Amino acid sequence: MLNAMMLDAERAMLLVIDVQTKLLPYVCEAEDMLTATAELLRGTRVFKLPMLATTQYVKGLGPTHPAIDRVLTEFGVETIEKASFSACDEAVRARLREIDRPQVLVVGIEAHVCVQQSVLDLLAMEYQVFVCADAVSSRRSLDRDTAIARMRACGATVTTVESALFELCGLSGTDAFKQLLDVVKAPERISL
Repeated sequence: MLNAMMLDAERAMLLVIDVQTKLLPYVCEAEDMLTATAELLRGTRVFKLPMLATTQYVKGLGPTHPAIDRVLTEFGVETIEKASFSACDEAVRARLREIDRPQVLVVGIEAHVCVQQSVLDLLAMEYQVFVCADAVSSRRSLDRDTAIARMRACGATVTTVESALFELCGLSGTDAFKQLLDVVKAPERISL
């Protein structure tokens, strides 16, 4: 590792927060956010990053979006249902301790509620947090943009999916780079 401020495939993990069916039709740029999330899932799999996903109040907000759930299932990713807005309830904290990676890459909805509270808790637990701005959203763009600004001000690194993926890769000419190119050249467009 040359730079402690950069994502490192040996130190990072991915947390997908509440990408659920009933809320998605109401969030800003939902299809772009879903496409970016699926691209990140496939890309981080190239580097064998541990992944964890959450759902919030499934009865009201529905299950994880089918396209995202399909990728999570394909990769054997555990989804934990939570009651708190923050993903950092006891079950998730226990999994974070088991995974034992100091960097957490975060995506999901809503940026100003569950994502923001999770990020603030992760920062308080001294994780290095990276938020992919193109893979988080809220019902109102003002809420999303304000949350991104607040998370950045509190110490999270705000990035994008493609930037994060190439940062994890580090150099060209490797097998991982070739696999990553396949992911970013033709991302699967996800519809609601």
